[in-house]
This record gives sequence, C-alpha cells and structure tokens, in this order.
Amino acid sequence: MRFVNTLCLSFALTLGMYNVVGGDDRLRLSDICRLKGQEENTLQGLGLVVGLNGTGDDAVLPTTRALAQMLKNMGGNIAQDGLGVPDLKEIEDTGNVALVLVTANIPGAGVQQGDKLNCTVSAISAKSLEGGRLMQSFLLGPRADVPVVYAIADGNISIPDPTVATAGVVYGGCKMEATIHNQFVHENFITLILDRDVASFSTAIDVQDAINSLNQTGLSQGSSGSDSVIIAKAIDQLHVKVAVPDAYREQPVQFVSLVLDLPLPHLKKNKRVVINEREGVIVIGEDILINPVAINHKNLSIEARPGAGRFVEVDPESPAQPRPKLKNLVDALNALKVPTEDVIAIIRTLKRNGDLYGEVIMQ
Repeated sequence: MRFVNTLCLSFALTLGMYNVVGGDDRLRLSDICRLKGQEENTLQGLGLVVGLNGTGDDAVLPTTRALAQMLKNMGGNIAQDGLGVPDLKEIEDTGNVALVLVTANIPGAGVQQGDKLNCTVSAISAKSLEGGRLMQSFLLGPRADVPVVYAIADGNISIPDPTVATAGVVYGGCKMEATIHNQFVHENFITLILDRDVASFSTAIDVQDAINSLNQTGLSQGSSGSDSVIIAKAIDQLHVKVAVPDAYREQPVQFVSLVLDLPLPHLKKNKRVVINEREGVIVIGEDILINPVAINHKNLSIEARPGAGRFVEVDPESPAQPRPKLKNLVDALNALKVPTEDVIAIIRTLKRNGDLYGEVIMQ
C-alpha cells in the first residue's frame, strides 16, 4: 500500500510539472468580459507649467490670471488697485509659463490614499512643454460640477513623443488624496459586461449556461446535474446578470474569481475583417465566407468558385457545395503579388455588393 501511494504521488507531481511547462491556453470567461463597476475613471484639472524656454502662452489672460492667483496663494507680492484686484500688466509677458490640462486615469480596481499615478499634461496655447515643470495642481472627479479634490499633481514633465511637444507626462506625479473603491456587487448581484469584439446573443447564452453549470459549492457540474441552480441570466448580447449564492455572500471575491475562471471551450467569435488602410494591414478571420464570384480587377481575372483547379477549400464530409473563403482569395491575390491597396479595394467591393459574410472594419 505504501508503494502504491508513492507511485500515485510521483504521477501527480509529474502531471503537475507537465501542466506548468505546457501552460493552460484555454479561453476563460475573464478573457472576454469585465465586471460592471470596475471601470476606469478620469481625474482632471487645470494647472500651470513653468520653466519653459519662451515657448509658453503669449499674453493669454486666463494664464495671466491663474499665475496671479498662484503667486498670491504662495505669498508673492503683486501690485493691486484700490479694490484689491491684482495688476495683471506686471506678469502679462511671461512667455515661460503655460496653462495646461492635467488628467490622470484611475484603474478599475480603484486606488488608495497616498498612491502615486502618472498624469498627462496637455498644452492649451503653448508651443512646447519641453523642459517645463508642472506646479501643484488640483485634480477633480469625472464630474466637473462636483468640485471634489481627489488628487494633487506636480513634477517635471517628460515628452514621450518629441514630435508632439505640446503633450507630456509626469511619471508618478499624481498623489491620491482620497481612496476610490469601485463596488462590483449591487444588491447581491454582479453584472458581467462582454467585450464588444465577442458580444452576441449566442455568446451571452454560452456564458449564462457555463455559470449555471456550477453547483451550490462552486464545483463544476453538468448543466443537467441535480445540484445545478439558475443564478445567471443573459440580459442582452452584452450583459449577463449573476446572483451571488448564499454560500458566498460574505466572500464575493472568491465567487467572482470562481466565475471568471470558468473555461469557454465552444465560444463563437464574430466574423470580422479588420483593415488598417494607412499601415496596409489586413486581419481576416479564418471562417469569413464569400459568394462564388468572378473578379476582374485591372489586368487580373480570378474566379472564386468551388471545383477542380480553384482555390476554395473543400470539406469532404460536407454534403453541400462548399463556399469560398475570403482568406483563400486573399492568399491567391498575394501569390499574384497584387498590391495591398488593390486587395483592400476588392474586399470593399465584395462587402458593398453583399458577397462577403462578415463585418468589415476600416481603421
């Protein structure tokens, strides 16, 4: 008996090592959806950049007024009239200062007070922000009509793209002054939002059935199992609403982890062709079908029809006549060294004539 246990343990360790090395490439629910409530938010505010080499704002009144207010808050002396209004003429020719828009993205998981984030700085009127420093700026929430300061930003500006000197980044320059926690459970329900690239009614039903195949203890169960309960309901092609079982009311994180880790072996992907015309890139789904057509373009004549000597792939197990695939047509065009712009023109024409079964996205 001791020998059998040792053998089983050795087999288990070997299998575990194989899984680690081979990896798990199965598609899971977490790959195609997100939790409602776990969205990114944007903080924004106005700030002043100083230290520019004459590339700042040219006598822009909002910049001058903001500079006057900043100097006043920091104890600077500015001439004032009898009503106490600063004399803006003293600082109107400050070409080394620029008024900027400051933004910072809050991740979907939220942030804690004291966390430091990167923030972007965009010029409003300045020619360049190179060499500048962002003065202390208050960042407000996504709603400008609710003036709550969530973060303070300041620091030296870096220019990631030298060709766009009016946009920069302050790395780690945004310090959170408040904790932002994004709730994902509402009235004991969570809502899954499918990615638009894969969203469809059939995908929503697949997700619903996969979740409902879990039993009360969270173990995978056949959809017809006696312990199966209905906790998930597809609302539309984008949303699936899931009830948190009683066993997980105090452990919603474990339940979400269990749900998002569900494998989806039979997911149907939307049929799509994506064309980046500027870069000359064409991405074609394997299962994009076209009608049997004859194509005449410039000095080319190609037939996309089933039969001997043609490029259509034939499924010998299919009793019906096969349809040509767009991928095979493009492969044939590439073999003839047809320019990419001509290939794009042919794909556009096929779609416009209703001879291409799928979505064509131009970028």
